[in-house]
Amino acid sequence: MRRGAIIAAFGLAILVGLGGWRMWKTDKAPQAAAKGGGPAIPVTVATVERRDVPVKLRANGTVTALQSVDIRAQITSTVREVHIREGQTVAKGDLLVSLDDRAEAANLKKAEAQVDKDRADLANGQRTLERQRQLFAQKFISQSALDAAENQVETLKGQLAVDLAAVESARVALGNTRIHASFAGRTGAIGVRPGSLVQPNGTVLVTVTQIDPIQVAFTLPEKEFAGLQRALAAGPVAVEASLDGETLSGRVNFLDNAVDTATGTIRVKAEFANRASRLWPGMYVNVSVSPRTLPQASVVPVQSVQTGPENRFVFVVGEDRKVATKPVVVSYLEGGIAVVTGVEPGTRVVVEGAQNLRPGSLVSLGEARPAPGEGKGKAESKGKAEGKGKGGAAPS
Repeated sequence: MRRGAIIAAFGLAILVGLGGWRMWKTDKAPQAAAKGGGPAIPVTVATVERRDVPVKLRANGTVTALQSVDIRAQITSTVREVHIREGQTVAKGDLLVSLDDRAEAANLKKAEAQVDKDRADLANGQRTLERQRQLFAQKFISQSALDAAENQVETLKGQLAVDLAAVESARVALGNTRIHASFAGRTGAIGVRPGSLVQPNGTVLVTVTQIDPIQVAFTLPEKEFAGLQRALAAGPVAVEASLDGETLSGRVNFLDNAVDTATGTIRVKAEFANRASRLWPGMYVNVSVSPRTLPQASVVPVQSVQTGPENRFVFVVGEDRKVATKPVVVSYLEGGIAVVTGVEPGTRVVVEGAQNLRPGSLVSLGEARPAPGEGKGKAESKGKAEGKGKGGAAPS
């Protein structure tokens, strides 16, 4: 019995020792690799590229109408008929509301009759003037009598001009009884009904808001003003608005004339075609605009950039497949890429597997990965060429 216990204890000790040796070996593997011994650590690498990178600025935008007008009456009258429905789409020139026009129509007829009378009086005065001139040439009347006839004709001409203006005024008043849409848009709530009394600057009959095209207002940091101004001088600046997973395209059509000193931002507006009415006044959307480009920037996948206690760095793979750290400065991040300074184009950097690396670690190279945005065919050909010329692409 005692002998069996001794044997069991001895076996347990052997198992514990074996497990400890394996753990020690595993912990020492990266260190051995770092010293040039032991197995190579598998990693995935990418090549630093040099290309132009558009800088995308993102902001929260508010959808606003290009035009929105409160329609009011310009004369005192009563509503005869409302020709539209609430929420209806109207075209430019569509009849919205008709007012009672009987008084205005009567005033127009009266003014036109007065003009007819003035023309008749003027014709009679001109005939009288012609006779007076003949009599004056024959010395039958004095100069003062001729002057009086001429003055009468001029007075009648002035009266005709006054009454013609009165006719135009009456026509304008009559036209104000038929209220039309001044632009295409969508009607809001109707504030009157047939029989309602309306007055100038009184109740809003209806509000018409332009929906297509429409604009989005947003702000950008003032440091982007110079780049945006140069881009606008060169041509239209494209803007994208994201809404429920859909991307809409527009262009900048307004840049404010002053920077907001309280926020350090400048107000920008962009115009969007909106035939499907996806954008609606008052909505909030995410906006992105690319006013400038970083020319010939060094680009790496964002996963390759490591953060140390003092700075950011990347693991660079040398010709001997050993890695070294290289400090970098990240100037821009976008869509899985990082624009960095500190590494030269063509340098191989570690993208995956960096957690097991130390300076001097020996690595085996996985398939080379291009930075996001590079064509698939180009990436594949570059990976094959790299593997062939620099120690093979397959893990060792």
